[in-house]
Amino acid sequence: MTATTAPRPPLPPFTHESAVEKVRLAEDGWNTRNAGKVSLAYTPDSRWRNRAEFATGRPEIVQLLTRKWTRELDYRLIKELWAFGGNRIAVRYAYEWRDDSGNWFRSYGNENWEFDEQGLMQRRFACINDLAITEAERKFHWPLGRRPDDHPGLTELGL
Repeated sequence: MTATTAPRPPLPPFTHESAVEKVRLAEDGWNTRNAGKVSLAYTPDSRWRNRAEFATGRPEIVQLLTRKWTRELDYRLIKELWAFGGNRIAVRYAYEWRDDSGNWFRSYGNENWEFDEQGLMQRRFACINDLAITEAERKFHWPLGRRPDDHPGLTELGL
């Protein structure tokens, strides 16, 4: 198998434990802000709706994520399992970021994910809303990269 078809455990059908693990792995990947690496979690022909933007395939996903992380500086994300069944997972999430003028935002959203039998995401539908916040209102204060295991999640933060 090549890197484009290698299985990405955990594989469907998901249990509660494997769905939670899959969500955390996705969060960890996105917190790297490495668009090429993140795209490998998706099928080569994966279809996305991200806000009002549509992407199909890894090259378009890389372009979308590159634009995103060029604009959304100091990006930190927390995802939380909402529901799961079979080869589908629903998550809620929040991320904090600032623009190049130093304005801070917290973006809230929901995603619906569908996986192939190899554990690659073949469809992703994301709805996202942005809320302007002050720097003092920030809740995500870990160093850039993976959220530490002892950092509170969305529920613990009251989000």
